[in-house]
Amino acid sequence: MMHISPGWYPAINSRRSRRNYEKGRPIGAEALNRLHEVCSGFRPYGSVRVEFIDEPPDDIFANALGFYGNIKGAPAFLAFIGDTSDPHMQEKVGYAGEAAVLESTSLGLGTCWVALTYNARAVKSLVKLDKEEKLICVSPVGYTTEQWSFEEKVFSGFGSNHQRKPLPSMVSGQPETSWPVWAKSAVEAARLAPSAMNRQPWGFRVEERSITVYVKDRGPEFNVARRLDCGIAMLHLELGALIRGVSGEWEPLKQPQVARFTVR
Repeated sequence: MMHISPGWYPAINSRRSRRNYEKGRPIGAEALNRLHEVCSGFRPYGSVRVEFIDEPPDDIFANALGFYGNIKGAPAFLAFIGDTSDPHMQEKVGYAGEAAVLESTSLGLGTCWVALTYNARAVKSLVKLDKEEKLICVSPVGYTTEQWSFEEKVFSGFGSNHQRKPLPSMVSGQPETSWPVWAKSAVEAARLAPSAMNRQPWGFRVEERSITVYVKDRGPEFNVARRLDCGIAMLHLELGALIRGVSGEWEPLKQPQVARFTVR
């Protein structure tokens, strides 16, 4: 089984949600093989999986008009799938799915988490689901156009620090002056995680040897679970710690808490 890769860390800063792709430009064989390898090999949770489908998804995104505009020209897509019998499925989907997103970014490919505005029936014709499984989200994958649409600029924080909330508003527990180096790196990486409509619903409680992720924002749902957003932030958090030489383990928690990362 593949483990979390520190090579995903640089992609945290460069990743942006993109919806316009170079139509007709196929993904290179090396990148295709790598994405298949990551999706099949990085499966930290038995109840969730990510499938990479390198077939033209025209029918999947043909009517994908949402806040960001149409998705155009992507030659492949990711499908994020979870077992509904697992009470922690949403955050696990976010965690495992973001690994494929960051791998795509590191390969020079664009992505965009899409929860509603796609043809679910077309996806299910290409991805077989077991009885308890549910298709949670998808993402287009491909080489993006050089020109950004107005919607992409607005919602991706083009030219800014991802339009994120100030770090102190997200973090409780120990005062910042007492944070270990690994903890500061971890929450800074988690802060840059993508979320539905950029709502950033997470909070982080920093202790001497642990960080707890919890749902803080109780605003509109946008039909996307906040725990999924928090799962994406969990992977970023772990990568931020790992780049400082610190590894740990996740403990799932009951709502409104999500999970606790404890240093080994």
